[in-house]
Amino acid sequence: MPKKKRKLSDSPDDYSSQETNVRAKQRRKEKRRKKLERHAHEQQTRDKQDTIATDTIDHVVDKTEGRHFTVSVAVPGSILDNAQSDELRTYLAGQIARSIAIFNIDEIIIFDDGASIDSSVKTKRDSIAQMANILQYLETPQYLRKQFFPMHRDLQYAGLLNPLDTPHHMRVDEELPFREGIVLDRPVKQGKGSFANCGTRKDVCINRHLLPGTRVTVRMTNESKKNLKGEVVSPSIPRTELGLYWGYTLRIANGIGDVFAGAPFKDGYDLTLGTSERGISIDDLQLRPFTHLLIVFGGVKGLEAALEADERLHVSEVGLLFDYYVNTCPNQGSRTIRTEEALLISMSAFRPHIDKWSKCVSYA
Repeated sequence: MPKKKRKLSDSPDDYSSQETNVRAKQRRKEKRRKKLERHAHEQQTRDKQDTIATDTIDHVVDKTEGRHFTVSVAVPGSILDNAQSDELRTYLAGQIARSIAIFNIDEIIIFDDGASIDSSVKTKRDSIAQMANILQYLETPQYLRKQFFPMHRDLQYAGLLNPLDTPHHMRVDEELPFREGIVLDRPVKQGKGSFANCGTRKDVCINRHLLPGTRVTVRMTNESKKNLKGEVVSPSIPRTELGLYWGYTLRIANGIGDVFAGAPFKDGYDLTLGTSERGISIDDLQLRPFTHLLIVFGGVKGLEAALEADERLHVSEVGLLFDYYVNTCPNQGSRTIRTEEALLISMSAFRPHIDKWSKCVSYA
């Protein structure tokens, strides 16, 4: 039996109800339209940011001229003793790491200057070890930290640390010729190398069979959708081939003498700088060419205290240890400059002198 068509009522109430429904539909439609426009705008913003990031990476890769010199910095572990809490100690070490990364420092040496507030051996070692742990933690790419750094009291406030955001701290979808990775305990065919976690969506097959847990620098050779392949290279290759800043190495020295004696280079450091308010003005500095530069900073009591604490050195004046003994902040307004401040001031002052002899390729 066919349904009867519903007869529309001519009453004013029905017309008012129909008009209300129409307006409600229009409002819902307008709300959906605005939502779609908002999502489209957000997507455009994300795409623009991705384009900027890609342009930055392309800017780096296009710079094919490598950097063949190194800059090393030495700081005393005792500077952590000036911090009043564990949180401040952690943040202070993070400031040092940020300064090192900003100025492309290749090696950081933490030395015992004998100036700890508590003279006990345990306290000295604790300050140096804590700074070393924090600096190593920050230098390691985020996707490798769980494997290399178990829970430790020195890192309990790591959440306060600002990231270094250096070129080797790569996101999943970033593309560079090199990546940092860790060798995995994953079975492979004999003679087929190893697998490494390089922060990509898939593990990378590398050309050498290495012990699981080994950190490696990998040159990406094949990035097809099916598999990823790479070859293990020296950590210095990104710097020497492309001029990329690829993080820093860390060394601990028992005294200021070991800062020089423990140099990792065959012929040591060919240019050394000491920083002090008693040195020559930075305005009068004329650096000579170098391959491996070392810059040493003092603690609360200065480099003079570090010289006195090292009984193996037989030098009358601390300035004789260096090729140049420099005051990087003449006419300072404060009686003292903290080491973390001196690091930023001095590297800013030294940068034009360093660039004069060596053309450095920057990340941004």
